Amino acid sequence: MSRDGLHARLRAATDPAHRALEASLDWQARVATLDGYRDLLGRLYGFHAVWESAIAVGLADESFLAPRRRLALVAGDLDHLGLPPSAITALPKPAAPMLDGPAAATGALYVLEGSTLGGQLIGRHIAGLHGISSAGLSYYRAHGPAAGVMWAAFRKRLEIFGDDPVAEAALTGAAVSTFSAMRAWLCDGPGTPAAT
Repeated sequence: MSRDGLHARLRAATDPAHRALEASLDWQARVATLDGYRDLLGRLYGFHAVWESAIAVGLADESFLAPRRRLALVAGDLDHLGLPPSAITALPKPAAPMLDGPAAATGALYVLEGSTLGGQLIGRHIAGLHGISSAGLSYYRAHGPAAGVMWAAFRKRLEIFGDDPVAEAALTGAAVSTFSAMRAWLCDGPGTPAAT
């Protein structure tokens, strides 16, 4: 099967969970104030702290994952917005997922990596709204001008699962679960401590 075929199937299978996340998140309302933006970043920090570690174990390919890690970026943004390092590391985190093998880990990474594309738009919106420099927008700017190249490389990576129905099912199931877990984590629970 072609990578376009697998990607199209994956996108279709995850569409309901993706739309549910977008509807619940209401990111424009969340980032309308600096406190709201900082709160959202705090929730993203907790999510990435747990999910990036789980993806690393399942994927077992740090050379591919390393340039896609965003935990340090969100931590830098929180620091820029006045949250002390001790408060950043103490932020709440969700339960760790079980990602059994490379296909499941790739499915989870599909969600995180895909968010870098929309993140470009969100970053521009926040910059215009709050006048934040790139120092406070590292998470949303992520790959910057290389976002398209990084996404193309990720889509190419999907090819290795295109001829294996079992792997494709694991990849798809993990992607749907990741969208659902992200929705639950970002849209519920306690906020981020105030900056000092």
